[in-house]
Amino acid sequence: MTSPAPRFAGVVPPTVTPLTDQGEVDVTSLERLVERLLDAGVDGIFALGSSGETVFLTDRQRDRALEVIVKTVGGAVPVLAGCIEPTTRRVLDRAEASTRLGADGLVATAPFYAIVGPHEIERHFRSLAAGVELPLLAYDIPVCVHSKLSTDLLTRLAAEGILAGVKDSSGDDVAFRQLALSIAEHAPDTDFSLLTGHEVVVDAMMLAGAAGSVPGLGNVDPAGYVRLHRACTGGDWAAARREQDRLTRLFRIVDAADPATSAGATRGVGAFKTALNLLGVIASNAVSLPLRPLDAEEAARVRTQLELAGLL
Repeated sequence: MTSPAPRFAGVVPPTVTPLTDQGEVDVTSLERLVERLLDAGVDGIFALGSSGETVFLTDRQRDRALEVIVKTVGGAVPVLAGCIEPTTRRVLDRAEASTRLGADGLVATAPFYAIVGPHEIERHFRSLAAGVELPLLAYDIPVCVHSKLSTDLLTRLAAEGILAGVKDSSGDDVAFRQLALSIAEHAPDTDFSLLTGHEVVVDAMMLAGAAGSVPGLGNVDPAGYVRLHRACTGGDWAAARREQDRLTRLFRIVDAADPATSAGATRGVGAFKTALNLLGVIASNAVSLPLRPLDAEEAARVRTQLELAGLL
């Protein structure tokens, strides 16, 4: 007997949130971005994740972005909504808003800022699942929340139907492989969605048992990630490696920002937005404070990588 196919699978890019130079959500650019993703054949959209600058946005901005994404998608693919807040009650508030605005699933991290342990983290996810109607996925991103979700916890919550999946941005590929094995061994009858956010090793994670990927770079080259996913699911691992190598080179755009004046989100989101601006998808590479947009010299370095990748 085979396991049920996960509801959330394939290529699910975490959309950036285009902003005007005044800091408002650029609706026209966001619509154009989502339409481009759909035209490329993506299997879902992850709104308001790290690439979407969700922790920098106000609730009004978040609501507007999610509203535009859901309307533009029009039911063509599932929309996952990030509910990234430090405490359980605040996550539930975002979950309520996301449900009202038409999301198909919710994504939440472990609590952060407050110091918590494994018991509080488990209670957090159980409380969230009890308080929402939509499927709930865990977002494992210890670099931001300072807690790594354990294999035992994720397996237990998967087996009990508490979690519908995990978006793994831990960078811990050993733990990812162990989780894939553990789900197969202890929760084989669930449709648990094991999604990797590690965009430069998607082929390896698919071989390890991932159902799909949530690549920030998928904003820039969604068609490339769709080709990569199809090569993996079709068993053409040579083609998958070629496409992954090309995308890994393209990922060098995150090195375009001057390391002396930028880090983290400025390098990642800043590079993605600059690339999309150069491609004519979004009108501005504006980012949220305290991030800074890439300057002309840095944008020239992004342009070079786009040209090498065959996108310009």
